[in-house]
Amino acid sequence: MLSQQPAREGQDAGATAERSARVLLVDDDSDMLALLSLWLRKAGFAVVTAGSGRDALARIGENAPHLVITDLFMDEMDGMALLTEIHRHNPLLPVVMLSGQARIPDAVKATHLGSLAFLTKPVDRNDLIAQVNRVLRVPGARADTTPPTRFGEDIICRSARMAELLEQAEMGADSDITVFISGETGTGKEALAKAIHAASPRRAAAFIGVNCGAIPEQLLESELFGHEKGAFTGANTRHEGLFQAANGGTLFLDEIGDMPLGLQVKLLRVLQDFEVRPVGSTRSMPVNVRIISATHANLEEAVEAGEFREDLYYRLHVVPMHMPGLSERREDIPPLLDYFLARHAERLGSGKKHFAPDAIEYLVAARWPGNVRQLINVVELCTTLTKGDVIPLTMAKRALRDEPADMLTLKDAKDEFERNYLISVLRITSGNVANAARIAGRNRTEFYKLLNQHGLDPAAFRAQGEKDET
Repeated sequence: MLSQQPAREGQDAGATAERSARVLLVDDDSDMLALLSLWLRKAGFAVVTAGSGRDALARIGENAPHLVITDLFMDEMDGMALLTEIHRHNPLLPVVMLSGQARIPDAVKATHLGSLAFLTKPVDRNDLIAQVNRVLRVPGARADTTPPTRFGEDIICRSARMAELLEQAEMGADSDITVFISGETGTGKEALAKAIHAASPRRAAAFIGVNCGAIPEQLLESELFGHEKGAFTGANTRHEGLFQAANGGTLFLDEIGDMPLGLQVKLLRVLQDFEVRPVGSTRSMPVNVRIISATHANLEEAVEAGEFREDLYYRLHVVPMHMPGLSERREDIPPLLDYFLARHAERLGSGKKHFAPDAIEYLVAARWPGNVRQLINVVELCTTLTKGDVIPLTMAKRALRDEPADMLTLKDAKDEFERNYLISVLRITSGNVANAARIAGRNRTEFYKLLNQHGLDPAAFRAQGEKDET
């Protein structure tokens, strides 16, 4: 909602009243400006006017409109040039074109340049209001008359770039072909992997993910391939590896670029033969697993630097998919906000909150270095700290400023590594604290303190070990 302010020069009377959305009208015909302004004000919109393209660019900076309606034929700067200039600086600002001398080529060109509608003069009042309502259905973003596309549980989009990616993912889901997902941290690579699994014939079987960079090399081998009882100090029971646990389903190898070279050789052998040999075993066992891998790193550069095996790279890189950063798919931010708000409300059993239009504008234009993961954190913070049903711009700014993007503090990073390490040690020792403490190089008292700090119960791992042994 807009607060009342003194009218600026070139702004119609009444446009300062509280309105749901701001419309900038651009035309060098003052009578047309007056008529269209009257119609739009009566329909409940705040109206700002400009008599030329140059004047319009200044008004955009001053008033931050939600929509621009411009005449095509004007002196000095015509509508096409204005449209191009607007989208050079703000590609999400919707533009509607008007013309009394319209030709089909003009409409086609305007559409290609990014105009959302092309209306001919004399303009019908009902048609104009209908087009404005359609475009401004989601304030602060390029509107779309179609509902957002959904793939899997957590992937929602309106952008053409994501729609193309999801079409590729749907086609790839039907087969067992190996998929490689690249993208920045926090873009949703694991969510895409889960969605591919859920759409595949393997959906009834397990989807198991492992972060290859979060587990030390000596433990990662056991995690992936399993180990036999007595294979090493502390291995007092047989342990089933993740390849066997995912048999019939999908194994997601996250941050595959961080896998040590020694393990890369063993992984390549498994992908070639689809047999795993547990640590300490003399025989291999067949596995039926689909592999989806992901990384934020540039594996081509890693291959050139000798840090990643070229033969493994090509074995994994069969169907490459790239998750774009959130700043590359800004059209998806409003539906994602709506989805995460609904999810938060459902989880708490409370009423769903909404972002104010200017808060949506602000979030759509933000940098989002932490991508979707950062967006989720901002929504959680805003909904927790906002008492009312509408989240204001001030709260959105505070949440985005306070949100530390995707970078962990040194303490948090150490804690995360330590917890993952303890989980791995407990798994391979099936919860035997004495053996786990010996592997970790700690006495039992210190080890118990570490477990308590991270909320880990050895009994849960003992039950799994007994299950594996039977």
